[in-house]
Amino acid sequence: MTSRRASRSPAEPGLVHAIRVGQAVITVVLVVIGAARAIGAGATVGWTVAVAVGFLGWYGIGLALARRSRDRRRGAIWLGLLAAVWIGAVVVSAEFVWLAFPLWLLAGFVMPLRWAVPFAVAVFAVVAGAPVLHHGTTSYANVIGPLVGGIFALGISRGYLELVRDGRERRRLINSLVSTQEEMAQLQDELARTQRESGAGVERTRLSRDIHDTIAQSLSSIGMLARSAGDREDVPEESRRALGQIQQMAAEGLADTRRIVNAMMPAELEGSALGEALRRMLTRLQDDTGLRTDLRVDPTVPALGVGGEVALLRTAQSALANVRTHARAERVVVSLVDGGDVVRLDIVDDGIGFDLAGWDGERPSDGSGYGLRAMRARLRDLGGNLDIETAPGDGTALSAWLPIGGEQ
Repeated sequence: MTSRRASRSPAEPGLVHAIRVGQAVITVVLVVIGAARAIGAGATVGWTVAVAVGFLGWYGIGLALARRSRDRRRGAIWLGLLAAVWIGAVVVSAEFVWLAFPLWLLAGFVMPLRWAVPFAVAVFAVVAGAPVLHHGTTSYANVIGPLVGGIFALGISRGYLELVRDGRERRRLINSLVSTQEEMAQLQDELARTQRESGAGVERTRLSRDIHDTIAQSLSSIGMLARSAGDREDVPEESRRALGQIQQMAAEGLADTRRIVNAMMPAELEGSALGEALRRMLTRLQDDTGLRTDLRVDPTVPALGVGGEVALLRTAQSALANVRTHARAERVVVSLVDGGDVVRLDIVDDGIGFDLAGWDGERPSDGSGYGLRAMRARLRDLGGNLDIETAPGDGTALSAWLPIGGEQ
């Protein structure tokens, strides 16, 4: 969050303000100089002051409107009316032709290029024709000077806008990069946690199986041998009591060992296969939400390693949590399928769905999709993957699969 806020530099607003102030100062100076020269050249004072005040007043209104709205159509209308006031000023005196320079600058800022170029040409035509209107003749300087100035002013304004766009694009890319880095860090943390949990689960299961296959079997054999020996008629009473005690101690040790073995198994898979764990999960979902649920398990689904079963179970938990929270579904169907060389877990709901293109491409603006990425990452770590089919209004189908015999 801190890095994103830091990337929003206030340099651009400050630069825009400075340019507007500088342009306004230039415009005021040109209006004052033009009015003074026009009066000095014999123009009517009243008309000169009127057009000068009218130009500055409408220019100021435009600056005020620009702070409230960036509608380019309104800006173009305002600039067209400002140009009309300027043409009136040029009719009063040719000294006002220099106000064409701020008009060219404004055209580059306010109008799209396809409008700015014809507007600039029209302004140049007025500038070139003003000396002829007032003096009956013109000169190369009266044509070449404004032509160079117009091209320069329009080029400056358009170049500045391109620099602003480039700056915004760079900031957008930086924000996107920071966002991606944060998401990758979260994903790496989730992967590390999942790997730790999976590794711990695998180790606990290995130990439980070793205990079951060695100590538990030995205790069971000891109890059977003691019972068999105690049932013989030729065994003395004292030995029979000792054998009974051995049998009882073996039974107690076996019960303790079985409790330890059961406690070391994953809680969700304790005492049952993956299909039964999914059935209990769907039953809880139906009881809590009223959703209609359906579980379909192929009878030929092979046993996976504990890591694979835990990964599929976590995927089902995350997917059903999304159904509960976001899908607005009425029915969800979960299928555990024998796919030959893979085991596939399909979860289909009839909810509102979502925009898969937005999730599968860049990170969505609303921040969603992290749970789905975590599911996919967990499955890929075991050699599988997560496939998603959805569209807004069409429900969602998730298919998680793992290879049989992979590193699980």
